[in-house]
Amino acid sequence: QLQLVESGGGLVQAGGSLRLSCAASGGFFSRYVGAWFRQVQGKEREFVAGIGWKVGKTYYVDFVKGRFTISRDNDKNTLFLQMNGLKPEDTAVYYCAASPEAGIGAEQYANWGQGTQVTVSS
Repeated sequence: QLQLVESGGGLVQAGGSLRLSCAASGGFFSRYVGAWFRQVQGKEREFVAGIGWKVGKTYYVDFVKGRFTISRDNDKNTLFLQMNGLKPEDTAVYYCAASPEAGIGAEQYANWGQGTQVTVSS
């Protein structure tokens, strides 16, 4: 199983940008689908973006399309989430995850990072 560690969260004003990183170790990261989820206390963890390992196809929740970009560097075992045009509604703890197969349900991901806080002020 992979070990995942997120970084890059912080406090920004509305309209600002952040770049989240997820460092993977302990497995063949290039063989896993990568994904980002976010969670607000009291709510379910929700899918934000995903990227395949074979051809790099990407998937986004409607609310972040055109603002967020997911990418990966298999040579460095790292997953990224570039977030532009941030809104207060984006405030949440962001988690990276990995799965052998593509999907948007949190239940199919067995490998998770510890989470990084993103706070967007108005």
